[in-house]
Amino acid sequence: MERVEAIKRLTTLVGQDLRQLADRHRVTVWSKVGNKDNKNKGWAGHTIERYLGLALNSSRSPNFGSWELKLVPLIPKRTGELKVKETMAITMIDPVEVASKEFEESHLFNKLQKMVVVARVFESQADNRSLVHSVASFDLDNPQIYEQVKADYNLVRETIITQGFSNLTGKMGKLVQPRTKGPGHGSTSRAFYARTSFVAHILGEGYSVPLPIKP
Repeated sequence: MERVEAIKRLTTLVGQDLRQLADRHRVTVWSKVGNKDNKNKGWAGHTIERYLGLALNSSRSPNFGSWELKLVPLIPKRTGELKVKETMAITMIDPVEVASKEFEESHLFNKLQKMVVVARVFESQADNRSLVHSVASFDLDNPQIYEQVKADYNLVRETIITQGFSNLTGKMGKLVQPRTKGPGHGSTSRAFYARTSFVAHILGEGYSVPLPIKP
C-alpha cells in the first residue's frame, strides 16, 4: 500500500476507539496464562497493521516496503492538553551491523526516512478504550534534524567500535538514544529510541517543541 493511500485510510479512524477496532480484527489485547492476565503490549500497533491489511511480522525493514508505520500513546497534562507519553522504539541495535554500516546504509535511516505515525490517547493500563487522535507523516528531510540523527547514530557506532556494545547508555543522543529493550531489568538487548521531544516534533502542530540539535 502506498503511503498516501494509507494516510487517507488512517485519517478516517481519528476519533474512533482503537479497542473496538482490535476486537473487530480479532487482535488479542488481554490473555489468560494460568491465573494471570497478560497484556499484549503491541496490540494497538497490530490493530492498525491489520486494518491496513499487513500481516504481522518481525522484519527489520520498513513494514510497508518503502515506508514505516509507528503508533505512539498520548496522555493528558494537568491542563488537559495532551503530551507524548513515552519514547518511541525505532529499530533494534545489531552491534555488528551498526559497526559495519554508515548511517545512510543503516536500519535506523531506513526506518526514519519515510514514516507514518498514528497517535492514540492512553487512558489507563486496562486499555478498555483508546481513541485515535491524529495521523502524521514524517520524512527525514530537515537538514538540521538529519545531521543530528546522524550524529546520534555515529556516537553509538563509535562507542560500539571503541568501547563495546555494553557501554551504550540511554544518556547518549539528543534526538535518538540507545536503550535496553526486552523483558526484565537485566535485558542486554538494545534498540534505537526517538526521545519524547523528537516524537512530539514528528507529530507536528500542537506538539512541536524546540529540539536539542547541534547549532
